[in-house]
Amino acid sequence: MKVDLSLRLSSQILLQRGETPEEVANSIVWLLSDEASYVTGSFIDIAGGKYPL
Repeated sequence: MKVDLSLRLSSQILLQRGETPEEVANSIVWLLSDEASYVTGSFIDIAGGKYPL
């Protein structure tokens, strides 16, 4: 049953897989870095291309 749910959820994501903890952490690290110093009031969606249905 758990595998069926995982397959069904991943089929709704353009990248066809879930995110890894490292991918989420990398986004957070970038937001905290000087490279993102000009980013304000943005919503960063770490969803692999999944959009609400």
